[in-house]
Amino acid sequence: MAPKTRTAKETFATTTHIVLPNDTNVLGNLMGGQLLNWMDITSAISANRHCRRVVVTAAVNNVSFDQPIRLGDMVTIEAKVSRAFTSSMEVFMEVFVEDNATGKRSKSNEAMYTFVAVDQLGAPIMVPELVPETEEEQRRFEGALRRRQLRLILAGKMKPSDATELKALFN
Repeated sequence: MAPKTRTAKETFATTTHIVLPNDTNVLGNLMGGQLLNWMDITSAISANRHCRRVVVTAAVNNVSFDQPIRLGDMVTIEAKVSRAFTSSMEVFMEVFVEDNATGKRSKSNEAMYTFVAVDQLGAPIMVPELVPETEEEQRRFEGALRRRQLRLILAGKMKPSDATELKALFN
């Protein structure tokens, strides 16, 4: 039987890639689509560690491209579930770039993806709750509810007044 709760550290996933010529655009920078693919895979592993079920990408909530990533750089993506809802999970990711020659590591991007756990027929299934342990995890946990509400409002699946009522339930 699956646990009723998990912690963010139990969902931690990390991957490291080296930027090769096939991954770059004509300026020698990592193509955004390639980075999105790497983030999708890493965050799916994190979501799977949370629920131990098949997960599908439901939304790319937020991606920032703060600095170019160059040919030869090493890219490390770190992911943790920031909040779980009924069948969905928000995964927060940070992307770090390591200069191949100097070893200097810096944060270049962050993103939030949403996944839904599904059964063998592709129908959504319930996932364990996430229990935040640190102050940072608590901030991300609280922010995930607001981001989810906004995404549902923009998709026409929730009215702004419903979001206010839901917020009162969680406070």
